[in-house]
Amino acid sequence: MSDSLNRRTGQLAAMLLLLMSTAAEATTVRVFYDVGYGNRISIRGSKAPLSWTTGTNATWTTGNIWTLSWANTVGDVEVKPLINDVTWSTGANYRIKAGATVDIYPFFGPASGQLQTVSNFYSPQFGNSRTLTIYLPPSYSANPLKRYPVLYAHDGQNLFNAARATYGVEWRMDETANSLIGNGTMDEVIIVGIDHGDANRIYEYTPCCDSQYGGGGADKHERFILDTVKPFIDQNYRTLSTKANTALIGSSLGGLVSFYIGRRNPAVFGKLAALSSSFWWNNQALTKQVETETTKVAVKFYIDAGTSSDGLTETTRMRDALVADGYVQGNDLNYYVAQGAGHNESSWAARLNVPLTYLFPWQSTVY
Repeated sequence: MSDSLNRRTGQLAAMLLLLMSTAAEATTVRVFYDVGYGNRISIRGSKAPLSWTTGTNATWTTGNIWTLSWANTVGDVEVKPLINDVTWSTGANYRIKAGATVDIYPFFGPASGQLQTVSNFYSPQFGNSRTLTIYLPPSYSANPLKRYPVLYAHDGQNLFNAARATYGVEWRMDETANSLIGNGTMDEVIIVGIDHGDANRIYEYTPCCDSQYGGGGADKHERFILDTVKPFIDQNYRTLSTKANTALIGSSLGGLVSFYIGRRNPAVFGKLAALSSSFWWNNQALTKQVETETTKVAVKFYIDAGTSSDGLTETTRMRDALVADGYVQGNDLNYYVAQGAGHNESSWAARLNVPLTYLFPWQSTVY
């Protein structure tokens, strides 16, 4: 082989390595959205080669995935997709770290989710039926390419409709979720409101057994969620079923059972919110169990209480037990004191934004 050919071969090899290195160091955004024939997705952003004034067209690929890359030397960037460089996506900017490949599932209309009702949903564990009320987030119909985290919520009667609420006051969970998604502080999620059995709430929501109130059906309720409700939701809706995208929420006894089930099933639930929880149950047996076991379970906890006859002392003791096990406030623990709040639906509705944004902050979904 001649020297000139050797040199050309070496030059080609060097160019190939450079191209491979450049590709490996690229920052990439992939936007999953079907804009329809003749339309396009563009990207605007905070740093050149992007700008906030004029979008850069992304490249369409099979599956209605629009891709745009730039050198990671640009650094961390905030971006937002647009349709035809006119219609901005709803919510906050997306934060893109240098060198990352980030998948985005936007929507471009109003932040208004829809409710679906599943009536007479049978529980083989309890031998009775109840209603499921399912909140489908704003993009559910508009972006069929997207799958969603799921929040399983206790006392479903009280969450969405004042006419069905036990005391005529609802949590306004759909309105709060719409608002948080619209202003870009919360990711889109499916919320499954699970009614309790009307005559059996204490039994269904409690471990065994309080000397005054009895109870003891929490293990059956655990199986109801794990073996009946969750499989139904995963089979019939576009869910992200991993633990990182699956959470529980409840208040009072619903908070107690959310804590109980979530802590027992860290392979299923990655996080939970327990508002004004009845940690007093059975002489604080659940708190004593956490204190005794000193095991840090891989679950993120939100616990709170109001300052007006709302079990703050018991909730603080549970906070201390979690901290002793290694949980860190602001990281995998959020202990919140609601000043002036009592033990009622209006108080929980007023601070619902706090647990929702802790469980599902903007751009936290794991795809």
